[in-house]
Amino acid sequence: MRGFLPWLAVLAVVLLLSALRMRALAAIVSLGWLAWCVWTWFRPTRRDRRSG
Repeated sequence: MRGFLPWLAVLAVVLLLSALRMRALAAIVSLGWLAWCVWTWFRPTRRDRRSG
């Protein structure tokens, strides 16, 4: 459940902004969250070159 809290928080913020007719801001938040998720998934791993 703990891993879902950030997802649920972002979903709640997006739904709230959409309900308040701030759809442009909701879209920006959604795209920012998506970009962060993609970055954390595909980011280059830091490898120590001296160890290998």
